[in-house]
Amino acid sequence: MDFELSARAKELQARVAAFMASHVYPNEHLYGAQAQGEARYRTPQIVQDLKKKARAEGLWNLFLPGDHGAGLTNLEYAPLAELMGRVDWSSEVFNCSAPDTGNMEVLTLYGSPEQKKQWLEPLLNGEIRSGFSMTEPEVASSDATNIQCTILRDGDHYVINGRKWFTSGAMNEDCKILIVMGKTDPHNPNKHQQQSMILVPKDTPGVNIIRDIKVYGYDHAPVGHPEIVYDNVRVPVANMLLGEGRGFEIAQGRLGPGRIHHCMRLIGCAQRALELMCQRANKRIAFGKPLGEQGSVREDIANSWCEIEQAQAPHVQGRRQDGPRGQQGGARPHRRRQDRRAVDGRARDRPRHPDPRRHGRLAGHVPGGILHLRALHPHRRRAGPGPHVAARTDASEEIRLRSGPRAFRLALSGCEPEWPAARMGDRRCPASTPKSNSPKSRNRSKRTRSTPCASAISRACANF
Repeated sequence: MDFELSARAKELQARVAAFMASHVYPNEHLYGAQAQGEARYRTPQIVQDLKKKARAEGLWNLFLPGDHGAGLTNLEYAPLAELMGRVDWSSEVFNCSAPDTGNMEVLTLYGSPEQKKQWLEPLLNGEIRSGFSMTEPEVASSDATNIQCTILRDGDHYVINGRKWFTSGAMNEDCKILIVMGKTDPHNPNKHQQQSMILVPKDTPGVNIIRDIKVYGYDHAPVGHPEIVYDNVRVPVANMLLGEGRGFEIAQGRLGPGRIHHCMRLIGCAQRALELMCQRANKRIAFGKPLGEQGSVREDIANSWCEIEQAQAPHVQGRRQDGPRGQQGGARPHRRRQDRRAVDGRARDRPRHPDPRRHGRLAGHVPGGILHLRALHPHRRRAGPGPHVAARTDASEEIRLRSGPRAFRLALSGCEPEWPAARMGDRRCPASTPKSNSPKSRNRSKRTRSTPCASAISRACANF
C-alpha cells in the first residue's frame, strides 16, 4: 500500500519538528512551574506566547481541512499529531488540542451560520476554549443510549436537567462554551433518535460545576474534567445543533476523528518514552557495563519498540481508509457496528493505541529512570510522560515475553539494514542462531535462552 505523504505534509512535518525543538522542548520546565501557580485553571503564559509564534509561522489549526485549516487528510495529519504528542500540552500551541478540535469540527460540519460566527470563529482564533459534556455518573455512558440528561423544549427555549462528569475542558478559565448531549425525545421508539446536542454557554445560570475529577489519580489542570450539574438551564432554541434527534449522527462525526487524533498523539508520547529509556540505558553504567547491555533492559526496549510499531501500522491503515476529513456536506447517518466493520468483505480491525504509561513504567524501571521522568514533568503529581492511562501488569504475560528472543529480534530487524531477510519473514538474528545443527546443539538451544547481539542493541539505542 502507498502511504507516501504529500510534499505539503512533509514540509509541515519538518516545520512542526523544528518548532518543537526550538520553542517547546526548552520550555517544558517553565510550563511546569507556571502550571503549579495559584491560578491552577489558567492557561500558562508560555502557552499563550507560543500560540502567537505558531500562528505567525502558519502552524495553526493543522487538524482541520478546508478553508479553516491546513487542508490535510488524516493520513497527512498523523505525523504532525505524533510530534505534538511528545509533549502533552504542545497541541494547544498549534490550536490542535482536545476537546476543541472535535468541537470545532462539529461546528464546521453541523453548525448554523450564526453558531459559527458566535463560537467557531473565536475557537479558530484561539481566543476561547470549549468543553464536551456527554458522560454521566449514573449510567454506563459508553452506550450513549443510556444517557438520562433531558433537553426539553419550553417555548423559545430548551430546558436542560442532568448530571455530567468528565466534561473535558470545562475547568479552564478560557472555556466559554459547552456542547451537551441529552434526550429531547426520550420516548421515541428509535433509541438512536432520542438524543440531541446543544450549545450551552458556560456562564448560563444553572450550570453548576461541582468538582474537578482526577483521572487515575492524575491532576489534569489547567484543562480539567469536572462534574457538572445542569439545573433548569435555559438556552435559546437556536442553540440546537443540526436539529432534534440528530445527536448520534453528530457523535459519529465527532468521535471517529477524535479517537484517531488521541491515538496519534499517544503513539508520539510512547515514542518519546522509548527514546528516553534508550538514552538512559546507554549512559548509565551498572555492574561494569551500560544498562543497555543488561538482558532485562534490552528485552524491555525491544518489547516497547515492537508494541509501538505494531500500534502504528493499523492506525496508518485506518487513516488511509478514512480519507479526507470534513468534506461531507452534512451529517453522516448512524450505522450499526456490524455494518461499519465490513470493509471490502473483510472484518475491519480496530486500531489499538500504545499505552504510554507502560513504556514510561518500563523507562522508570531502568535504575534512576523514575526520577529522570519526574524531572522532565515536574507539573505532574506522578511521574510519567504525557497522557496517563490505566496499565495492568500481567505477570504471566511478562514471563511469556521474556521466555524467547523473537520479539527482540523483530525490534533489531528494523534497526539493522544488513538483515534484509528480516522484513521478508526470516527474522533470525545471526547472534542468536545456533552455529551447529547437531542434536546436542538443538537441545542446548532449548534449555538456554538465546541472547541478542549486544553491539546491535547499542546501535539501536544510538538511533534515538
